[in-house]
Amino acid sequence: MTKAAIRAEAERLFGAFVAAGAVPVEADILLPAETLLDLYGEDIRARAYITADPMAGEMMLRPDFTVPVVQGHMTNGADPARYAYMGEVFRRQEHLDGRAREYLQVGYEVFDRAAPQADAEVFALFQGLLADLNLRSATGDIGILMAAVKGLTTTDRRKRALLRHIWRPQRFRALLDRFAGRAPVPAARAQLLQRLAADAPQALIAAAGPLVGLRTAEDIAARAEALLEDAKAPPITAPEAALLYDLLTLEAPSRAALAHLRGIAPMLPAIGPAVETFAARLDALAARGVDTGALPFEASHGRSTLEYYDGFVFSLLAPDADLPPVASGGRYDALTAVLGQGRSIPAVGGIVRPALVARLRGGA
Repeated sequence: MTKAAIRAEAERLFGAFVAAGAVPVEADILLPAETLLDLYGEDIRARAYITADPMAGEMMLRPDFTVPVVQGHMTNGADPARYAYMGEVFRRQEHLDGRAREYLQVGYEVFDRAAPQADAEVFALFQGLLADLNLRSATGDIGILMAAVKGLTTTDRRKRALLRHIWRPQRFRALLDRFAGRAPVPAARAQLLQRLAADAPQALIAAAGPLVGLRTAEDIAARAEALLEDAKAPPITAPEAALLYDLLTLEAPSRAALAHLRGIAPMLPAIGPAVETFAARLDALAARGVDTGALPFEASHGRSTLEYYDGFVFSLLAPDADLPPVASGGRYDALTAVLGQGRSIPAVGGIVRPALVARLRGGA
């Protein structure tokens, strides 16, 4: 497979997105790292190439297009729009396992207030363009899980912790197990709590020696008080925890999943609006010819991708399970609010990896 074959596939996909009504846009290859670090936290450092510029500060090789496209759109307003782009992205890898560190990406982003219809538009467009590859579809909805967490009868601090780790499934499950009383407090944390309970934080800080790092004594004392307060919080109730565990493992055809979600919504009312948004999306998908009776749905799908997705998510997967998704995308409404400086608009988009498309089509 040559670069020419990959470029030809990228141009074909890019042309299809433009023909669907998208405006072509470009994005800088070097981006200010501060914005991406603010959005994703320090974890992004393990996945991105970062360098230091003497004038501009920390800069990052473009890990994807969505953030700069959203920034560009929100700078000029929050009106409905469609964009297409094509270019290289860069992902740092920790292992010599053949994963690409630089690859071509083609994408389509939709800013439109008719959210379920826009979700259906993006998914149906991608599925149609790649229909000859016999890819396996996978869909989910991060918004339902987020709504379930927000509706829990527990402290705001615990809900914020769970929401912060939704995209880290193992950490999320460990927190949920502890907050629900199904797992003991880790030994190191238990020892720390014992020490904090035995003496005032200020005395412990003084005994520890000189302060090192950016946190002040007041910051440390406030954190100690928060840990002690959290230790006194009652566990998440067994019925609520059981419903959340059930939701995390839900995998079914979309219409069957909808019936199941509507069945548990009376016991977890916070998910009701998100479930009805899911229902409206299925109707919009069906109107575009997607077989929603067979379309797979996994409530936890998309939880290990970039952290800006907060609603519908999808992937189109090759038969070879070792390959990354050929195409993927989702809804990121909150990102437009974060980057919009007071403005926001619902948004959804997706990307295709033309190298994988060319490979599956036998490009030489």
